[in-house]
Amino acid sequence: MDIRCEHFPELSRKAVNDSHLQRVLSDIGERFKQMRNSAFQELENGDELRASAHNIKKHTMENLHEYLIMLEKNIVNSGGHVHFAKDASDAIRIILEIADSGKVRSIVKGKSMVTEETGLNEELISHGYEVTETDLGEFIIQLSGETPFHIVGPAIHKNAKDISKLFHDKLGAKDLKTPEEMTMFARAYLRERFLNADMGITGVNFAVARTGHIVIFENEGNIRFTTTIPRIHVAVMGIEKVVPDLNSLQVLMNLLALSCTGQRLSCYVSMLKGTKKQDESDGAEQFHLIILDNGRTEVLADPDFREILYCIRCGACLNFCPVYLKAGGHSYGWVYSGPMGSVLSPELLMNNRARYLPFASTLCGRCYDVCPVMIDLPSMLLKLRQRFTEKKPSSGVLSPRERAFFFTYSEILKRSTIYNILSFLISPFKRVLLKNPVIRRHIPYLRIWEQFHKSEFSDRPPFRVTWDKKGLKDEGTG
Repeated sequence: MDIRCEHFPELSRKAVNDSHLQRVLSDIGERFKQMRNSAFQELENGDELRASAHNIKKHTMENLHEYLIMLEKNIVNSGGHVHFAKDASDAIRIILEIADSGKVRSIVKGKSMVTEETGLNEELISHGYEVTETDLGEFIIQLSGETPFHIVGPAIHKNAKDISKLFHDKLGAKDLKTPEEMTMFARAYLRERFLNADMGITGVNFAVARTGHIVIFENEGNIRFTTTIPRIHVAVMGIEKVVPDLNSLQVLMNLLALSCTGQRLSCYVSMLKGTKKQDESDGAEQFHLIILDNGRTEVLADPDFREILYCIRCGACLNFCPVYLKAGGHSYGWVYSGPMGSVLSPELLMNNRARYLPFASTLCGRCYDVCPVMIDLPSMLLKLRQRFTEKKPSSGVLSPRERAFFFTYSEILKRSTIYNILSFLISPFKRVLLKNPVIRRHIPYLRIWEQFHKSEFSDRPPFRVTWDKKGLKDEGTG
């Protein structure tokens, strides 16, 4: 698939100047924040649950090999097949082989970020298969030829007028005005695809090692159709989606729904194990689980970034991130956006193309505050910044002049005496000149800053002076 992470500066600038998109993003932030916060306020043990989830994921990642083997064994014992894929091309090859041997023509898909990561749809279509996304948001995105805008709401940036026109232009729908009319039209269109599909492809929210269940959450019911009507079901998951047992699953599934949409539980929770039994009327005749690495073992081996594999894809960090709520999902240039994407994309892509993403953060810490598994995203963003500026000086993130400036500034900050002298010397300049708007317009970096921020300059004494006067200096800072 097309990867455009290196275009984050121009894509985000375009998004910031799009008034319609800014209204949409503001609404996203308000709605999702309210739903998540209201749900967590009702919990008496929210922080305890988050800490428990963190420990579950930590334990699982430290014993990943053991749990993947256990999962494979239990799925095979229930009649399923397990395939380990090294990378995206390996996963696609496996799916094409399954489709070819099963004489598949038509494929329906449930919402899956990991198949977006592999560019699966494009490959299947190029090989002559009919592929239909069945999640309503993903269906809209597929028709428009776009990538998902948000982990939870792929088409959340489109309004009713946009969707009505899209259904008219692509599917010949007549004058659909209300969301209800559009939903019913899509429902009728997709129902025919379900009934004629030979293969269903889904993602996996969690896979339970001890029992062999795969667990999928949804609010529409389309995944129930995708996994039970076609004769072949293929589920694709990253290696990090495994959990030890049903007790671990209970903790994580509660936090996922609360963090995604503020629900105590999603409308549909499918727990699937193996193939259809003789006395069952619904279910796939073949079940295949593809467990994808695609760079994850390298992340697992790095203690600085291993925690990003704890992510359960709830989208909460996006909803609270001031940068995402200005730049929007498409600015990040790949499948994963927001704070989690700013860490995960550079780690999975393992190249210079995602070098701007770790800098797409104010380091305010909101992502850590709302993460259901307490991932320390701000620390990882800082470490990635260091990696791109020090270990890869040719990355292009900072110019030689900028690197020289930050090096000099950091050396000054290490020496309080020099810092105090320089602060005293430049204070008249700051008070007189920086208050002059004509002069500010000719200071390059300040000019860029003021395009999107309000700068204020005060005559109040510096904080360090106030600190000393109040006698705080010697009281200790812990």
